[in-house]
Amino acid sequence: MTQTGPGENPIHPTRTDRELDVVLFGATGFTGKLVAEYLARHYGNSDLRWALAGRNLDKLAAVRAELAGIAPALSDLPLLIADSSDRRALEDVARRTRVVCSTVGPYAVHGSELVAACVACGTDYCDLTGEPQWIRRMIDAHADSARASGARIVHCCGFDSIPSDLGTYLVQQHAIEHFGAPCNEVKVFVTKLRGGASGGTIASMLGVMEEATRDSAVRRILSDPYCLNPEGERTGPDGRDPTSVRRDPDLPGWTGPFVMAAINTRVVRRTNALLGYRYGRDFRYAELSAFPNDARGFLRATGQTLGIGAFMAAAVVRPIRSLLAKKVLPKPGQGPSAEQRRRGKFEMCVVGKRSGAAPVFARVVGHSDPGYGETSIMLAESALCLARDGVVPECPSGVLTPASAMGEKLLARLRRAGMIFEITPERCYN
Repeated sequence: MTQTGPGENPIHPTRTDRELDVVLFGATGFTGKLVAEYLARHYGNSDLRWALAGRNLDKLAAVRAELAGIAPALSDLPLLIADSSDRRALEDVARRTRVVCSTVGPYAVHGSELVAACVACGTDYCDLTGEPQWIRRMIDAHADSARASGARIVHCCGFDSIPSDLGTYLVQQHAIEHFGAPCNEVKVFVTKLRGGASGGTIASMLGVMEEATRDSAVRRILSDPYCLNPEGERTGPDGRDPTSVRRDPDLPGWTGPFVMAAINTRVVRRTNALLGYRYGRDFRYAELSAFPNDARGFLRATGQTLGIGAFMAAAVVRPIRSLLAKKVLPKPGQGPSAEQRRRGKFEMCVVGKRSGAAPVFARVVGHSDPGYGETSIMLAESALCLARDGVVPECPSGVLTPASAMGEKLLARLRRAGMIFEITPERCYN
């Protein structure tokens, strides 16, 4: 393994002897390269001490050469070799750094040993998973040991689920600070969404469906709105996610299901529990796609809803799932072009309601492809926040969520990076 130069900047009080701030694991994959490029462009000439990690030295060296074209100082960026199934090598990586940032999915296939290594070494960790059944396994296996070792294991640090989690956190903090109590209900309406999918994301989705078709326990987890809450606290007022086209009293238009609600809603509810029910034990949360208040909006909502239903129905049938993966859907390593990523965007309207009081509104906006352009920003800044910005006193360690682990610190970073998280005086959907 390549060694970095001498010198230590003791940013994290419990890891002052660590050689590196961040290791990017999976740097040769589609999303991994985007995260590496973001770090190179924005931190390549800074004092950030980081490294690339993966299983293929030649591919890592090729990525490093590309990064050196962005920031020449990165020509000697450390390269660390470890396979996702090699626990000993993964622990060697984890011991050298404050944070491991992983883009190696599907995480249910490739992620478990890395999480275990970080927990064992007291190393912070963040990833992009949207696989509820795997997160539940990580919670059940590592929640206690991560608290004991001081590791912060933070899943879902991309488009799923930072906009939802931090958007809700923003609304609730505003309500508490200005009105003395949290909102007992929050809804997120996805008002604009333009972006593509990579082969890695598709592989993760199909992996979830594969597990669900063969294991009834996985199906029960996926259908449980509180499946990611701490053990003994997996009940609450919310039911299953909406699956039909309907009108909503908080929106002047039509709504339909949002495909990522299946993970985002669970993460927001876990945040509430981890923060000692800061949002209240009667807190309700929902997430929906929003459409205009006309016939065209109804048709769009209906078309999207039918499309989601048709895909899910097809994906549970093994021969069709296999055919889709081989012939129709993008392969791992493939994804939207740079121009497609540049043209992407997303916008969410967050509505917080309190009994007998005026609602609280917030807007969350990303200015490029949500799953790749904005996700690379969110994951990179999450890793840096864990490495450099200290701990949230309520949640200093454990298997956490973005808002419970980083809260205001991550909000500040993402705003500086160009994302919009703002309280608005009125509803932000017209």
